[in-house]
Formats: sequence, C-alpha cells, structure tokens
Amino acid sequence: MIALINEACAAGARLVKACQIVALAPRTVQRWQRPDEVPPDGRKAAAVDRVPANKLTETERVKILATANRVEYAHLPPSQIVPKLADAGCYLASESTFYRILRADKQLAHRGRAKAATAKRPEAFLATAPNQLWSWDITYMGTTVKGLYFYLYLIMDVFSRKIVGWEVYAEESADHAAKTIRKAYLREGIAGQPLILHSDNGSPMKGATMLGTLQKLGVMPSFSRPSVSNDNPYSESLFKTLKYHPGLPDKPFDTLEEARLWCAGFQAWYNEEHQHSAIKFVTPGQRHRGEDKGILDRRKALYVKVKAANPERWSGQCRNWIRPAVVSLNPSKSTISKTINQGKAA
Repeated sequence: MIALINEACAAGARLVKACQIVALAPRTVQRWQRPDEVPPDGRKAAAVDRVPANKLTETERVKILATANRVEYAHLPPSQIVPKLADAGCYLASESTFYRILRADKQLAHRGRAKAATAKRPEAFLATAPNQLWSWDITYMGTTVKGLYFYLYLIMDVFSRKIVGWEVYAEESADHAAKTIRKAYLREGIAGQPLILHSDNGSPMKGATMLGTLQKLGVMPSFSRPSVSNDNPYSESLFKTLKYHPGLPDKPFDTLEEARLWCAGFQAWYNEEHQHSAIKFVTPGQRHRGEDKGILDRRKALYVKVKAANPERWSGQCRNWIRPAVVSLNPSKSTISKTINQGKAA
C-alpha cells in the first residue's frame, strides 16, 4: 500500500488525496515510512509482561488453598469460608479470589461429601411389535372456569402410535392413572405378555397406587429424567397433534362429558383416519393390526410399475415404502446402530 501511495505521489498526486482513496490518514502513512522513529506503544494493555500490582504471590495462593482444605472449611463454599475467617480475625482474600483459585485448582464443585447431582439417561428400549412399549402422559384441557382444568390421561403404543387408552378427569391422581392403565391393559388383552410403560416423573406416575397396579399387571415402569421433556417424545408429539387439531373447539370445555365426547372423536380420527408420517402414512390402527404390511407392499408395487412404464420421468429410486420394523425410545448411539441394522435386515 505504501508503494502504491508513493507511486501516486511521484505521478503528481497529493499525499492527502492518495490517502483518502485507501482510507488512511497521512500521518499514519508517514509513520509507516519511519519505523525507527515510532515510539513504543504506551497503552497499559499492550505490555505483555506487565504484572498486576494486586497479584497474589505464590505463597499467598498456597495459603488460601491450604485454608480452604482445612477440616473445618473443606465442606464449605468460599461464601461461607470468608465470613468465618473474618469472625476469627483473619482476612486472606475476597470471596471472588477464593472462587477463582479453587476453580483453577479444580476444587470448586461439590467439595466435601456433597456429590454432583446425576440424572442418568433412561434405558433405551426397542419395540418390534405392538403392545411391547407404551408411553403415557397427562395434559391440561381448558374449562370455562378460569384457573380450573380437566386432565387428559393419554396412553399410546410406541410401535404403532395407536391410542390404546385415555380418560378425562377433573384432577390429577395416581388412582385415576392406575384405573386408566388397567382398563387399557385389559382392553388390549395382553395379560402375561411383557410390557414396558414409559412416562415422566410426575406424582401420578410414581404414586403408590399406580406402581402397585403396574406390579400386579406385570408391567415394567420406565421414567424420564427430571425436567427433560425430550425423554418422552412420543407422548409430547401426540399432545401437539391433539392441541393443533382443527376440530379442537375454540372455546374451553364446560363439562367433563363435553371434554370426554370430544376426546372420543379425536381418538377415532387419530387411530383410523390420521395417516401418520412416522409410519409411512398409514393409520395407527392399521399398523397396530398389521394391515400396514399389505398396504405398503401395494404402494411399492404401484411405484415400481409406474416407473417401469415411464422410466424417463424418474431421476432416482422409487419412494421408500419399506415398513419401519423397529421403533426405539431414548436410543443411545449403539441402539441407533442396532435399529438401523434391524431395519435393513427387515
């Protein structure tokens, strides 16, 4: 850039005009051309080897660590250590300094007997047929009385996405949950078959009546991690479908009977009319009964036939109508690989 400016000046241009074109001040260009005369950068932040005036010495740092690890202070955070030292007539450093030194020495978190809160990922489950893995949850339904709600207990089969049981009550309780699960279990006629029931950590899900009912029925409970809604994705997705359904009344429900009547209609629509995208656009009822196999085979045959008749209209493979053979809940990386392999084998 200096060479270009000098060339312009040699051709008769003024330095100011040449510097304006490249957005530089003339003084800057003159300074660049006299590097030996440039004074050192006087800014404080420019000094790489500058030592803060209030920096602790190594002796002081070691003393702070030793004090924080004394028996009477080892289980306390700095916010409590500093006041106790002050009461004893001793001041070593501020709380923030204690925190900084302990953090640098990796001694800050969970000092003493305190252990880090752990919430293990729930066990991964695979479903290869209906009535192997169920998911359920409770959602609010608005009423005409402000602050009061009806509660929809909704149980779905994870493999087929079919709603296998539901009830609407005026309150949440483990007793209502137990009755709803028991009715769905008997209605499906799966006594003696292994079944896993997944839910979140709400009190109705973990109530004594609910857990006792599951034990009598031989159903294994599974729970999400606390405050992690993604651990129960199938129920959350179903609730979104329900609450965004165009047939949901604009006004809140006035009575339990009104809410139950609408939910009965939604169940019939969802199970027998709604073509679910996650199961290749068959209805949950068709997949639950095994009818989806024939439907998807016929779709595949149709696409192959049409492609053979007009191959020039197809730039790639036919649409994938392969039936999802395995559905996973909260899969780990190894479970995902296993699911993919089983799907390819099918």
